[in-house]
Amino acid sequence: MTPLHIGIAACSAEGAALCYRTICTEAPAVLGSHDHPEVTVHTPSLAAYMDHIYRGDWRSVGDMMLASAEKLARVGADFVICPDNTIHQALPFVEPRSPLPWLHIAHCVADEARARGFKRIALTGTKWLVGSEVYPQDYVRPTTEEREEINRIIMDELVRGIVKPEQVATFQKVIGRLKTEAGCDAVALCCTEIPLIINDANSPLPTLDSTRLLARAALKRAIGGIQKAA
Repeated sequence: MTPLHIGIAACSAEGAALCYRTICTEAPAVLGSHDHPEVTVHTPSLAAYMDHIYRGDWRSVGDMMLASAEKLARVGADFVICPDNTIHQALPFVEPRSPLPWLHIAHCVADEARARGFKRIALTGTKWLVGSEVYPQDYVRPTTEEREEINRIIMDELVRGIVKPEQVATFQKVIGRLKTEAGCDAVALCCTEIPLIINDANSPLPTLDSTRLLARAALKRAIGGIQKAA
């Protein structure tokens, strides 16, 4: 009996790598020593994605996601995940044409928030994600100035693997303000690189780690859909 084959349609490397590692390192606790589902990652150039994003061309972003899904289907993946919150804006263009089903990262976060009883959630991520409808409108957004600084940290530093103490301080300040001024009881880390620097140990609020929640949902689906070996 084998778990389903997980396809990862990657965008930025750091978030995708964390998602991949989470699947492979947490699976043995369920499947046994060293065992994890088959995982295939397809990663086009981030520059190509960003060219479309800067122009607001989400249909072309969707075309890139679809191309990844088609390649993943050809190598035997059973379903797809995308460890990038921002480009989920293009998923409605993808799903009707996709050869494989997708797990939605925002649904994974919402399920965890509901399970843990959180009522007022702060949203952190790129400026494109925070200004979108990927997450519910009742999630509390940072100010325009805060969004710009968070976006700079993500796009100029975290996606390049650059980690600095000042980044943590910035996020702590924003999250702390959303806690005290907006009454938030949790913060959703909705850029998949944010968990590289923010977690429950250093955040003013409990965290909803979109990267790991997506990975765990994929692992659960892969194991739940276990197949007989050919």
